[in-house]
Amino acid sequence: MEIYKNIEDNKNKEFEKLLVDNFSKTKIEEGKILTGTITKITEKHVYCLIDGMKSEALIDIDEIKSTYPSKQLKEKDKLDVYLEKIEDAKGEVIVSASRAQKIKGFYELEKAFEANETIKAKFVSKIKGGLVCSHVGTGTLMFCPGSAVDNKVLKSFDHLFGTEHDFKIIKLDKFRGNILVSRREVLSSVKKEDKAKVLEKYSLNQIISGTCKGWSSFGAFFEVNGEIDVMVHLQNISYSRINHPDEVFTVGEVHRMQIIEINKDKQHISASIKSLTADPFDNVSKYEVGKVYKAKVIKIVEYGCFAELDLQPGLTCLCHSSCISWTKKNASADKFFKVNQVYDFMVTDIDREKKRIAISYKDAFGNPYSAFEKQYSVNSKLKCTISSIKDFSIYLDIPGFEITGFMHATDLSYVSKPEEIIKTYKKGDELEVVVLSINTKEQKIKFGLKQLKEDPFKIFQDKSVKDVLTCKVLSTSPKGILVSPEGSNNIQILIKKNQIAINAEDQRQTRFVTGDRIDAAISELHYERRKVTLSIKLLEEMQNKEAIKLHSSPLSGKNLPFSQLSEKIESEKNKEKIDKKKE
Repeated sequence: MEIYKNIEDNKNKEFEKLLVDNFSKTKIEEGKILTGTITKITEKHVYCLIDGMKSEALIDIDEIKSTYPSKQLKEKDKLDVYLEKIEDAKGEVIVSASRAQKIKGFYELEKAFEANETIKAKFVSKIKGGLVCSHVGTGTLMFCPGSAVDNKVLKSFDHLFGTEHDFKIIKLDKFRGNILVSRREVLSSVKKEDKAKVLEKYSLNQIISGTCKGWSSFGAFFEVNGEIDVMVHLQNISYSRINHPDEVFTVGEVHRMQIIEINKDKQHISASIKSLTADPFDNVSKYEVGKVYKAKVIKIVEYGCFAELDLQPGLTCLCHSSCISWTKKNASADKFFKVNQVYDFMVTDIDREKKRIAISYKDAFGNPYSAFEKQYSVNSKLKCTISSIKDFSIYLDIPGFEITGFMHATDLSYVSKPEEIIKTYKKGDELEVVVLSINTKEQKIKFGLKQLKEDPFKIFQDKSVKDVLTCKVLSTSPKGILVSPEGSNNIQILIKKNQIAINAEDQRQTRFVTGDRIDAAISELHYERRKVTLSIKLLEEMQNKEAIKLHSSPLSGKNLPFSQLSEKIESEKNKEKIDKKKE
C-alpha cells in the first residue's frame, strides 16, 4: 500500500479536482427534473440513462406517446424526466416524463401569467362545463369554461378543434396545479374600443330588428345590423309561460324588439320582444273571483300547473297542488291534467300589483263536504266502504261524493280493545256507520260504529262510589277475578287480588269458580272515561262498619262473651306445656 506523504503534490491536486468535479456533476436529489439519454426503445418501454445513477430508468411507452404525441423519439435523444425515487424496493429508478413536462410547462405558464402575456393553445376535448386546452410547446393541459370560449353564444364548439387560438390565463393555482384560461378575454379586448363606438348609435326604448344566433336556458341572442349582439331574457320573450327559447325561435329568424337596457360598463344591450305587444293582464278586470272559466294547461310542475285563463294567450294562472283535489292533499298535477288540454277552473285570487292569478280545479265542481253536510247531519246513518286501514284509524269512501271520512279504533266497540278489534276489519268491507261530526272548513268527517248499539256502560250512569253490584264470575287468574255486572251486556271488569278480601289469607282466587254470583262495591268510577273499579274488600269494610254502628258502642268489643276467647285458649295451651315438663 502506497502512502502519500506529500499531499501538496501536483498529481494529488489534479486527482482531488477530478473527484470533486465528478461528485458535483452526479449529485442528484428526488423531486427534481433531470436530463437523461435514451439508450433503448422497445414495444413496451423506453430505457433512459441519467448521469450518476447506477442503473437505467424504465418509462412506459404509452406515457411517452401521450406526453409527446407529435414527436418521434429515438435512441441517443435527450429526455427530461422527474425523479420520483432514486431506488425503490426492487432497486429500480422511478422517473416520470409526463410529470416533468407538466412542471416545466407550469413554470413557463406562470411567467406568462405574471407578465399578463397571451399564450397559444389548442382545444383537445370537451368536458362538463367547458373545454380542455393543450398549451402549444409544453403540452400542459388547461381548462377553458364554456362561457369563456367566445364573446357570443355558440351552439357548437366543433369548428374550434384542431387549430391554434390565443388565450389569456385568468387563474393559476400553484398548490393544485390547475390553470384556467379564457379565449373570450382576447377577443373582447380587440373589439372593446370598436364596441364602445357602436353602443353610441343606440338608445333606450329604441325599436330594432335582430337575427337569432342562438340561445341558452335563460334567454336568446340576436345579431343587430351585423355589429352587435343583443340578449332577450326568457321573461322578456312572451307574456305566455315558456320553458325554453327554442319553443319560440329558430336560428336565422328575424324579430323586432325594443331596447330596455344599455350597460356601457359591461358593453351590453338587453331587449324585450313582449313589450311590443299588448299586456293581456290589462283585460283582467273582466274576470271575477269565485267564477268558473275555461283554461288550457300549458305547463305541469311539481307544485301544480300553469294554465292560460279563458284560452287567452299570455294570461297565465297558477293552480297549486293543494287546489287540485278535495280528497288528496298536494295531489300530483300530472295525474289530473295533460298539457294543451282545456279544463274548468275557478278564479280564487287576482293580484293586480304582482300580476298574478290563482285558480282552483277542485272549487270549480263545488265543495263535496258542503254537499255532504246538506244531505247528512250528525247522527245520520249510511253505508260506506273501507278504503284503507292505518294504525288506529279506518278510512271510508263515501258513495256519491268522492270524499273520504275516518273512524277511530275507539269508536268500533264499547267493550273490545281498540288495537284488537281493528284487526278484524279489512279493505273493501262495507259498514253501516253513524256520522259523529262534520267539519267543512277542515274537510273532515268522522264516523262511528259502536254508537249504533246501546252503550252497556249506561248501567253506571246513575251509580256512584260505594254502590253495590251483583256480578257473575267469568274466570280467575293470578291477577284476580274477571267479572261481569248483571245487566251490563258483557262488560268485563277485573277485581284485583288485593281487593278480594280484607284478610290476606282470604285473598285467594280459588274461593270462586266460573258462574258464581258475588257482590262487590264500586271503589272508583269515571263515567265519561268509561272506567270503573270493583272491590269485595271495600264491601266487607262497609258491612263491618255498619254492623258495629248498629249493634255496639266503639268500646263494646272488650265486654262481648267471646272477645277474649282466642287469648284464653292460647293461655290454656301454654299451661298444659308447663305441666308436662314438670312431670
